[in-house]
Amino acid sequence: MDKPIADSAEAPARPAPPKPQVRPIALAAPLRWLARGARDLVASPGIAAFYGICFWAMAATLGAVFRHKPEYTMTIVSGCLLVGPFLAMGLYEASRQREQGGAASLSESLTCWDRHLGSMGLLVLVLTVLELLWGRASLVVFAVFFDTGMPSTASVLAAVFNPRNWQFLAVYLVVGGVFAALVFCTTVVAIPMILDRDTDAVTAALTSFRVVAENTLAMLFWGALVVVLTLLALWPWALGVLVVGPWLGHATWHAYRDSVGWEA
Repeated sequence: MDKPIADSAEAPARPAPPKPQVRPIALAAPLRWLARGARDLVASPGIAAFYGICFWAMAATLGAVFRHKPEYTMTIVSGCLLVGPFLAMGLYEASRQREQGGAASLSESLTCWDRHLGSMGLLVLVLTVLELLWGRASLVVFAVFFDTGMPSTASVLAAVFNPRNWQFLAVYLVVGGVFAALVFCTTVVAIPMILDRDTDAVTAALTSFRVVAENTLAMLFWGALVVVLTLLALWPWALGVLVVGPWLGHATWHAYRDSVGWEA
């Protein structure tokens, strides 16, 4: 019996997906991101107001926890760092729509995540692990330096501002700084990247680390601006978060667009 003749022409190979390329960033680039973010904020005030209220609610929760259960403050901070970027995804979508010449839509910003459930789910898992580790490490620091039991808000403030307790403050800041740096390096451009190209979570997180590693000074400046603006927004009554939260969200989209390019 004759054997079937195989097709001589092979099926064309699928083109490889474009790879992210980390671009060099000028030290002053974060100021340009803030300026562009401000323009997006003014262009879509309704969207900014909605997300600003969400960020304000997070800040109010953080303040309430600090007043009543200060030992859990860092846990809530890490939780805010987990939830905040995903809220900001809607702001990234609004900036993306405006960049493409369209009108920003609140409804589309609220549902933009549903097209990227796989990548977002894995990134959520990684950040959740970091959050749990950060919270546990914070509790350990409190337990070591307050062996008579968990302190009240007053005793925490007294410990922070007492020069004799510099060891507690130093350890607390180092532990918090390490975990904050990990969260920052993991997410600085990861979520905008997933939104833009539906990149897998591992590639997005590794690209974020590369952006920080290859543009360390600029990204340190960006991180410092985020921290300073956030702290200023918390006084009084965290009202500044209503504006600063959406502003930083829009600016983060432009940070991604400046720092990550794609192969043709």
